[in-house]
Amino acid sequence: MSEPRSDLPTHQVENQPPVRGDIDLLQSDPVLQSHLAAVDRVSVNSLARTLGQARWRQTAREAQRHPPELVLFDAAGRRLDEVRFHPAYHDLMTLGLQAGYAVAPWTGGSHLSHAAMVYLFSQVEPGICCPMTMTYAAAPVLNDVPVWRSRVTAPDYDPRILPIGQKRAATLGMAMTEKQGGSDVRANSTLAVPDGEGYRLTGHKWFCSAPMSDGFLTLAQAPGGLTCFLVPRWLEDGRNAIHLMRLKDKLGNRSNGSAEIEYQNAFAERIGDEGDGVRTIIRMVHHTRLDTAVAPAGLMRAALCHAHYWATHRRAFQRNLIDAPLMRAVLADLVLDWEGATALGMRVAAAFDDPNQAGFARISVALAKFLNNKLAPNFTYECMEVLGGMGYVEDTPLPMLYREAPLNSIWEGSGNVICLDILRTLAKDPIAANALQGELEAAKGADRHYDTALHDHQTRWPGLPAEDQARWFAERLAVLLTASVLIRQSPGAVADGYVATRVAGRHGRVTGAVAGLNHAAILERIGNDV
Repeated sequence: MSEPRSDLPTHQVENQPPVRGDIDLLQSDPVLQSHLAAVDRVSVNSLARTLGQARWRQTAREAQRHPPELVLFDAAGRRLDEVRFHPAYHDLMTLGLQAGYAVAPWTGGSHLSHAAMVYLFSQVEPGICCPMTMTYAAAPVLNDVPVWRSRVTAPDYDPRILPIGQKRAATLGMAMTEKQGGSDVRANSTLAVPDGEGYRLTGHKWFCSAPMSDGFLTLAQAPGGLTCFLVPRWLEDGRNAIHLMRLKDKLGNRSNGSAEIEYQNAFAERIGDEGDGVRTIIRMVHHTRLDTAVAPAGLMRAALCHAHYWATHRRAFQRNLIDAPLMRAVLADLVLDWEGATALGMRVAAAFDDPNQAGFARISVALAKFLNNKLAPNFTYECMEVLGGMGYVEDTPLPMLYREAPLNSIWEGSGNVICLDILRTLAKDPIAANALQGELEAAKGADRHYDTALHDHQTRWPGLPAEDQARWFAERLAVLLTASVLIRQSPGAVADGYVATRVAGRHGRVTGAVAGLNHAAILERIGNDV
């Protein structure tokens, strides 16, 4: 391939950043490195180097530009109910699953290394994370189904349409949401009728994530109440009666298929007891929420690096953009939110690895999901604005990142649902409440502004707030938790800046409306992304 020409007939191409080459996404990121133990760094090293290569960024663009295609019938009119993907999608799935994205915590690795892989993939191709995340999260629900458990914990990708017993590995999807209920899954109307050793399901699902998965965890009304089921896509004697109705025309997440489906007397295996569906499926939801808490930090990292790279290589008004005090204020302010989101996400992931911190994991994953995702859309927009008009066109990744930014807040419980879950957990789970309090108290004495803010929070809400204050309460609690992690684990310039602006409130309503930050020390946290 010949080099692109800069000497065009009408002008010389200049003052444009050079094309970015290969980037080691771990070695160039001091913040991620600081939150991983040596064993976790080893486990993600290869993936970080590979994903950062220019050719894999191009593969990701191909997967995004060629969305999945719904194929309902063959040429003769026989029912197929298939979704077909561009080869780039399958290449990325192979890369992620063979790297251990879905299986690391279940095969001797850690949730922390899994979280790092979520963070890395979110920087390059977030859509592919959906089926891999659900496969990861399904494993603890399938402990009593050995053949399925063995396939979802195999570090491989096998897209062939075959019964589960003939597969090297399997992926799991989820189909819970119905039109009339949304997050209120107890309003589901899909019926499950006992049939020998299994059940037959009939009903409609408004959202089915990753419809080409080998099986789906779903909820349906059995004789004993709302129950969790595993619905295989392929049976020993042919296709199961899962009919794809249409693919969702989504804002983002374009490489990944999401569908409306109907169960038309589809065979299913019961998971857990009848009437215990929510309690059963919540084990999967708990783990998917970890990924929705970490993914926005990856999106923010990608957007910030593109903005920083542009500012470093672009000149305007007789100086490099990166040397302009106002640009440095904007970028430093962004670093505080990105490092806070990353630190909180990785702290939560570490709690998933420690059985003694299970209570803290339950409450902190909800707090991290809520705050990190509320920050991501505006954060991504501000990075887009750094590039000006270039940031608004599809030649850069910023539009993709911007479209992706709202997703993880909506998936697995939107903002109000998460806030109500936070209140419910604190009311009913004293272990979780005490663990959270201990984490907040652990940072006391290092920063008087933090100490004052924590005292004010506890004075304002000596108990739980009224429901209409739940967002204020959850936001403040999540900000304090983030500050606690930063005070104990991050450099002083970052922790001091975060506490001064986010905790003590010395901050305007827009990004960059700050004063007194140590710009140089904070910007160093971006690392060697140029």
